[in-house]
Amino acid sequence: MTVTDIGSLIRQTRNTQGLRQDELAAAANVGVRFLIELEAGKETAQVGKVLAVLSALGIVMTLTPPAGTTS
Repeated sequence: MTVTDIGSLIRQTRNTQGLRQDELAAAANVGVRFLIELEAGKETAQVGKVLAVLSALGIVMTLTPPAGTTS
């Protein structure tokens, strides 16, 4: 999965839920500019904000460690 894929998923989910960018930004407590850039696939180091947007949309992200890795 790429940053562009994540941005596309966010945009598609937002549109499906009938949310405007400003509404989602407010719900996720991020700036509209950040959301616009995230949906466009701009790479960012602000992982916390990305997670907040995903959470506001109800998107669950799963991380799977490589085989043979203990956690």
